[in-house]
Amino acid sequence: MYTREQVEAAVKAKDYKWFEDGDYNVNIVGIRNMATGTRVTNKFDDHITVSYKDEGEWKFHCFECTTDPGDDWMDNPMNSKGCAILVPGQYRGSHKLRLHQGRYLALGQQRSVKVYRDRDKDGHYDFDDTTIDEGLFGINIHRATKHAGKTSTYVDKWSAGCQVIASNDNWHAFLDICQTARDKWSNNFTYTLLTSDDIA
Repeated sequence: MYTREQVEAAVKAKDYKWFEDGDYNVNIVGIRNMATGTRVTNKFDDHITVSYKDEGEWKFHCFECTTDPGDDWMDNPMNSKGCAILVPGQYRGSHKLRLHQGRYLALGQQRSVKVYRDRDKDGHYDFDDTTIDEGLFGINIHRATKHAGKTSTYVDKWSAGCQVIASNDNWHAFLDICQTARDKWSNNFTYTLLTSDDIA
């Protein structure tokens, strides 16, 4: 688990934007776990953090998630170029609240992001700069299990490159924050992806 101070320091160290003016001006920051190297663990071993002020006081949440595709899509990429793995970086205004696959409210990609393309099906993520592809690929931020009180254990088909929160309860907490932020600001959300190596 991480602290808001750690996340804020890491974001600012990269000269990315850190939102701190007003209430519910949210910082949504994913942290990819690099302790497992490049191995496809097929587990929710990353984190999505949310930092924002409410009545002037900082609030912080850290949710278990995956920032990587599951082994189903790594073994059978839906794109002929290879499976999408989001490249770390800050994507300003990249997402908005809309239906995920037409089924439920989530953060859907609305502006270009960068992904690595991995097509060799060797059980390892290839973070290869020569394969970077940029565009609209449906790299959404959504939930895994739909069942209240439940948490998904394995990524499997939950992610083909999306950022996916494991716990249904955590998902609804995240969604409530995003809806409040939308109502106070606008339906534009910046997503920042760091790696655990960025955190001091």
